[in-house]
Amino acid sequence: MASTRDEPLVLGIETSCDETGVGIVRGTTLLADAVASSVDEHARFGGVVPEVASRAHLEAMVPTIERALKEAGVSAKDLDGIAVTAGPGLAGALLVGVSAAKAYAYALRKPLYGVNHLASHICVDQLEHGPLPEPTMALLVSGGHSSLLLSADITSDVRPLGSTIDDAAGEAFDKIARVLNLGFPGGPVIDRYAREGDPDAIAFPRGLTGPRDAAYDFSFSGLKTSVARWIEAKRAAGEEVPVRDVSASFQEAVVDVLTRKAVRACKDEGVDHLMIGGGVAANSRLRALAQERCEKAGIRLRVPRPKLCTDNGAMVAALGAEMVARNRAASSWDLSADSSLPVTEPHVPGHSHDHDHAHSHDHVHEVSKENLYS
Repeated sequence: MASTRDEPLVLGIETSCDETGVGIVRGTTLLADAVASSVDEHARFGGVVPEVASRAHLEAMVPTIERALKEAGVSAKDLDGIAVTAGPGLAGALLVGVSAAKAYAYALRKPLYGVNHLASHICVDQLEHGPLPEPTMALLVSGGHSSLLLSADITSDVRPLGSTIDDAAGEAFDKIARVLNLGFPGGPVIDRYAREGDPDAIAFPRGLTGPRDAAYDFSFSGLKTSVARWIEAKRAAGEEVPVRDVSASFQEAVVDVLTRKAVRACKDEGVDHLMIGGGVAANSRLRALAQERCEKAGIRLRVPRPKLCTDNGAMVAALGAEMVARNRAASSWDLSADSSLPVTEPHVPGHSHDHDHAHSHDHVHEVSKENLYS
């Protein structure tokens, strides 16, 4: 594999939720980023339905891979490896991606890399701003996660400093959008309404910001309840709900806490830059406030463009390429999807020497084959 010495060519598959993402990366250069989203199929349910997501991945997988190869102008046989999100995420959705990655890797005789969804969200920034500094402080904010992570080596050493103890920021956006009858997903639409509202109009609570609260943990459940009650009270009194002001004040409460804690973590750990990733990192106010607070604190901010913040295959390919470049062990063929894969495991080498594990993984795949193809 001579190309490992120069720039590894890696295909990445991401199916942790409702986006079938396939990306192709050469080193830290993005060649293709193909996405098939099933978000419209979930909208009428007001949230992601796992079974619908899994079936959509199954239908989209082969066409999306073919589109990515065409877009990148490369042949599958030229790849140096295939990377796939092994977790965390929806179990059924992950299984489709893992099964597809194994099939392609096996047929093409290429090494397989099962990688962590959260570590991939951090690594994607290499495609935009070049190699990650070590250590990297990362604030990941999405529908499922709000985490502060310190990464000394993105392929092997990611340490969680804090995370959400209840609702993630993205979930809170979805729920408030639902209460305001703005539709699903909530993030982009609240961002849009908030631009025309007053962020100081309503004083909503800032969760876990007291002197005795956990410094780096997040809680958005109380905020969500407070906003919902405020809206209900207005409606009960027969008054019109000021949608723009509610959106702006709610959004400000979320991004205020996120940026405040992230800057504090950087100062406490002596890290002079901050990377923000995950779907909510596409939020315009989060970007603006983070920039403002980082500048004031002398911290360099790295945020990938919005398309790379939401779930995509490019981020998985980016981490896969880093695995190849650093000669990390490939995953074994008994790699399985792990819906609660801890962030402390950026990649899953596999358990070929652990017979109990191997047995249970094989069982998982027998079951998944039945479900997917019957």
